[in-house]
Amino acid sequence: MSNTIYDAIIVGGGPAGLAAAVSAHDNGAEKLLILERDSKLGGILLQCIHNGFGLHYFGEELTGPEYAGRFVAQVRERGIEYKTDTMVISIDRAEDFEGAGLTGKSFDKTSGEHVVTAMNAKDGLMFLHTKTVILAMGCRERTRGALVIPGTRPAGIFTAGSAQRFVNIDGYLPGKKIVILGSGDIGLIMARRLTLEGCDVKVVCEVMPYSAGLSRNMTQCLENFNIPLKLSTTVIEIHGRERVTGVTIAAVDANRRPVKGSEEYVACDTLLLSVGLIPENEVSTGAGVHMDPVTKGPSVNQLMETSVPGIFACGNTVHVHDLVDFVTTESVLAGKCAAEYALHAESARQNAANAALHALPIRPGNRVRYTVPQHIDRDDAFKESASKKYADKKDEPKVQIMFRSTDVYRGVTVAVYSGNERLYSKKARIVRPGEMQIADVPASSLAKVEAPLTVSIETPEDTID
Repeated sequence: MSNTIYDAIIVGGGPAGLAAAVSAHDNGAEKLLILERDSKLGGILLQCIHNGFGLHYFGEELTGPEYAGRFVAQVRERGIEYKTDTMVISIDRAEDFEGAGLTGKSFDKTSGEHVVTAMNAKDGLMFLHTKTVILAMGCRERTRGALVIPGTRPAGIFTAGSAQRFVNIDGYLPGKKIVILGSGDIGLIMARRLTLEGCDVKVVCEVMPYSAGLSRNMTQCLENFNIPLKLSTTVIEIHGRERVTGVTIAAVDANRRPVKGSEEYVACDTLLLSVGLIPENEVSTGAGVHMDPVTKGPSVNQLMETSVPGIFACGNTVHVHDLVDFVTTESVLAGKCAAEYALHAESARQNAANAALHALPIRPGNRVRYTVPQHIDRDDAFKESASKKYADKKDEPKVQIMFRSTDVYRGVTVAVYSGNERLYSKKARIVRPGEMQIADVPASSLAKVEAPLTVSIETPEDTID
């Protein structure tokens, strides 16, 4: 058991973990530790060699390694400790961990501190004592097993992210004739990448009637390279014994069932799957964190704190983002709030308990799939900040609510209600499920309302009697 008591341990050294660590340091947390299971810091960005990152956060266009490199440099400049090739096994409350008889050290029963159990080849099994934990494990891809596609099990079936690593990091092509199932951003980007490497991308199939990726990727990766996209279409059978020889695709109806007579055989040697991402949260659930059934990530408040006091979460661990810039903004907030908690742990726990009594739930309304945060904890600090008068409304604190639509809608109004009282609204020309939406609600409007908040997307038809 290490004698060091960290202010925060960050689980994950990708873009979320790096930004959270830098933010925690800049807000007064001195003893920080990043635990990363890969051999280098940077996460998934290291294999994303295309540009398009950083436009929102840095105001310039960067590649994935360039974006990650900026935060890795900041971590090193600040002397933040990190361990790579390290696997986190569990997160426990200190008093519970002592009860297991594994530490040989006495803890203050009221400390509320945590023990992170981790291991690597150099240090062996480690029991790390910390005031707060920031969960930043990212997400993983859905595989063929989650889809149940009929057919044999030949070589040549990859997730899009695996193929991206083979091409950009290892220097191998997954195949020559490619079919891509799913129009997530990684799949769209790999359609372009493989075309540039001389592969023949036959078609991109998407089971939904709209693309799951960013509109800019639709244009830059498919339209600019004349790669066909078939919406409301899926793969219904995989052919081949030793290696993929082709797939059968078919149109689907409104219930996503194959339409008889629409079957089409496409000869190929490789099938890439870009069919969604799942937040990594095995460690989170083991720590007793309450999970949102829609996002598959932790339920958090406006400070990015989970249901377990002192455990914060950010990035794709909470919900899958479309832009890393949004991951960074969210992680900076988590790092700041974790630092403030660590520096004032006793009062922070008391405030958290009081705030929970006055929690304001946030619910998805019409045409909204989910919201993050899922609730607002209105402690004394929140109420004090919300009640202040500001000469310039731009300086007034706001609660940022992120959400996704259930479908593509045009000419809509995004509205936030408490009961029948509208607290916030803005016009939107178009909203898509593949693009995150944000509502910046003034904190002053949230201080005194009692009814749960509802975030809705309203169409012109809603106003017709």
